[in-house]
Amino acid sequence: MDLNQLILDVRQFAQDRDWERYHTPKNLCMAMSVEMAELVEHFQWATPEESLQLDVAKREAVEQEMADVMLYMIRLADVLNVDIEQAIRQKMVFNAIKYPPL
Repeated sequence: MDLNQLILDVRQFAQDRDWERYHTPKNLCMAMSVEMAELVEHFQWATPEESLQLDVAKREAVEQEMADVMLYMIRLADVLNVDIEQAIRQKMVFNAIKYPPL
């Protein structure tokens, strides 16, 4: 995945629809929260085993919700001018220190 190109594509998508005025950090976080809840809904009453064995329709629905969550995160990073790749790498270093391998 070319994350930088994806950021540009998502930005252009918002610009083409004049959505930038709605894409405040508050609104993006709220929208992402809604999409996350929709993702959780697919697993709400599933057993651990069922959550690992999704049928084709459920898997497609889960993929769509995952994409929605990621799109809002990418847009939020862009709006806040956060280098999300660098932030993730820094967090992984932090987590490796905090949670060393067994």
